[in-house]
Amino acid sequence: MIEVTAEGSRPVNTATNRIVDRAELEEFIRPRHHGVLLTNRRDGRPQSSLVTMGLDSSGRIVVSSYPERAKVLNIRRNPLSSMIVMSDDFGGEWVQVDGRAAIIDLPDAVDDLVEYFRVISGEHPDWDEYRQAMLDQGKCLIRLRIERWGPIARGGFPARIAAPA
Repeated sequence: MIEVTAEGSRPVNTATNRIVDRAELEEFIRPRHHGVLLTNRRDGRPQSSLVTMGLDSSGRIVVSSYPERAKVLNIRRNPLSSMIVMSDDFGGEWVQVDGRAAIIDLPDAVDDLVEYFRVISGEHPDWDEYRQAMLDQGKCLIRLRIERWGPIARGGFPARIAAPA
């Protein structure tokens, strides 16, 4: 079934795939903070987690978590992971990146958690208070080293349908 606009014309939202280099990929990821982290369960099936994520100064994706979460346990067992980086608009562009993830535990994670906060939210009004909160909560940091990526994609109709008649 082909959707038709109120004016009777065919839709114009065409699916796209943009091949990008590493610099363009990082430029795309940097302002986006919603993702789906995919790790591997013990039986090999994927486990997905909706996460808030950022891109650190070394070009790695970072996620704050807790040591007992499934994603953390899965990464400790098998570091091969993927992240779907999404736009704020569900119909916007997205990209899948693949790589190896590592877990940084406290107390080593404190400075990395500060950088995580900065790349997502900017400056905190009281960094000592933030550091203490991270220690009190027992947080850890997931760091995904990007090894490969697909095209930056947008869903929509195939060009043959979306093209004007």
